[in-house]
Amino acid sequence: MAKLYFYYSAMNAGKTTTLLQSAHNYRERGMRVAILTPRLDDRAGAGVVASRIGLRADGMAFERDTDLQQWVSQDLQANGPLGCVLVDEAQFLSRSQVWQLSEVVDQLRIPVLCYGLRTDFRGELFEGSQYLLAWADEMQEIKTICHSGKKATMTVRVDEHGHAVQDGPQVEIGGNERYVSVSRAEFKKITRGEGRIDPAQAPLPL
Repeated sequence: MAKLYFYYSAMNAGKTTTLLQSAHNYRERGMRVAILTPRLDDRAGAGVVASRIGLRADGMAFERDTDLQQWVSQDLQANGPLGCVLVDEAQFLSRSQVWQLSEVVDQLRIPVLCYGLRTDFRGELFEGSQYLLAWADEMQEIKTICHSGKKATMTVRVDEHGHAVQDGPQVEIGGNERYVSVSRAEFKKITRGEGRIDPAQAPLPL
């Protein structure tokens, strides 16, 4: 039975890598997939979905007013059956687009797998995430770790000195070095101005 899935996390937990692995798994079994990504996020090129570890795939870039159910229906007519629909950066979906994706599941009987952030740098839900949490059949957290060693569940935006920034637009594409995934306790501490966090921590070699 087709379902609407929401895989959510804080920043840099490997959401896009997981999406691309899912796409590979379907294709390996001879099943066609559609990868959708908001045109808002075109850092790798319009329609290109790219992970931090170098994996990438071509997808369809959509606008906030794109009817995703209609697009999938037209794709089916033009290209044949779909094994699943995969949506990157799903936090940027509009309310109506989340509903359209639920119709892809319920009317077209195609699984839809959405990957995105749950909350923004203020700890508030994104629109797309809000309605995915409300309407998805299944939800799963993709885990990552805070510098404190605890599970990171929130994302903080910092300035060049490592201090929390609490104003500005909700959506700021690029500049990933300004965002750090932290635990809820660290989020509270940093946003209270109690200390700073280095946004550019050097990774250790594998």
